[in-house]
Amino acid sequence: MHKIKVVSRRAPRVVEQALCLDDFEPLAERKLPRAIFKYVSGHAEDGATHRRNLKSFAERSFVPNILVDVSRTDASTRIFGVDYASPFGIAPMGFSRLVAPDCDVLFAQEAARARLPFILSGASLTRLEEVRQAGATSWFQAYIPGDETRILPLVERVERAGFDTLVVTVDTAVHGQHELAARHGFRSPVRPTADLAWQGMTRPVWLWRVLLRSLLTRNAPHFENMDAERGPPVFSRTLVRDIGLRSSLSWTHIGLLRRRWTGKLVLKGVMSAADARMAEKVGVDGVIVSNHGGRQIDCAQGSLDLLERIAGQVDRLTVMFDGGIRRGSDVLKAVKLGAQLVFVGRPFLLAAAAGDRVGVEHAIALLKDEITRTMALLGINRLDEFDDIPLIRDSRG
Repeated sequence: MHKIKVVSRRAPRVVEQALCLDDFEPLAERKLPRAIFKYVSGHAEDGATHRRNLKSFAERSFVPNILVDVSRTDASTRIFGVDYASPFGIAPMGFSRLVAPDCDVLFAQEAARARLPFILSGASLTRLEEVRQAGATSWFQAYIPGDETRILPLVERVERAGFDTLVVTVDTAVHGQHELAARHGFRSPVRPTADLAWQGMTRPVWLWRVLLRSLLTRNAPHFENMDAERGPPVFSRTLVRDIGLRSSLSWTHIGLLRRRWTGKLVLKGVMSAADARMAEKVGVDGVIVSNHGGRQIDCAQGSLDLLERIAGQVDRLTVMFDGGIRRGSDVLKAVKLGAQLVFVGRPFLLAAAAGDRVGVEHAIALLKDEITRTMALLGINRLDEFDDIPLIRDSRG
């Protein structure tokens, strides 16, 4: 009789150690230079808005139903005529290429494989054409200046690349104050210093895989997607970052975009019902309720606290959400309060830092599993069955 040989394969370390999204943070901290880690995990000013985002989820809890057949749990959702496997996507994040090699391409590929949307940041260091080719479920997020001569060429470039959804970030009229990152040496553009050099040397794997290989292949990181043409380098001793008339951006420019852009148009950074109604009036297709993850203004309410109010005062807008998602139950709380899709940023970037492709794939799987598991424990099979599941707010958290 032949014996069957069983081969044991040990899971990658990041899979063994990360049991939830929060577990990626300490793993990433051990791999990244201090300045970059503080930028990724940080916030504006004192971090009050960031903490409100997280606290808003802790203050709310469900009342589950029991003895419901939940053997057919399905978390799929349909947005802008596209079916997605779960009600979340990967949020836009700038400088991702400084966190993991080809990070935006990786996000695009893994999101498409998982049937989820990924929003490429206008502050990306990888050309938008390359990212769109890597993943057909990618959207593009733009930082639009209040200057028609710069708006239209960028829109034409995005259109030629094949993107069908354009996301305009509207809460960056000026830069937020990132004191935490600045204290550790991260500013934009990045000015090389002895301290930053030492931080890189103490992370030799990151130094080789992320930075030196780019420099040796003469592909030094640049701002690739701020305009129709390639932007300035990320590393410079003399360059001063110019955000290019974003303080002049107004509803007039959004109207211009609506007339020119033939795809779906989304505004990211909406925090008031009045602004959501105005977006609906000018023909915008969707809004993302967001305070930029607490990275812009530090005296704003938590995004979740405003979501229900906004969702209840618009008719045809697709309402989405961003800010503070760390658990599958957080996704479902946002869905309960009116979000049709939720975006998650920081945890996925930390997952990429911790384990590259395996880390991102694992993070997506963790969140997908938490969502369907929580749905089953609440007693629902589909996302449209929330009517009989109360969500209670407890001010004590």
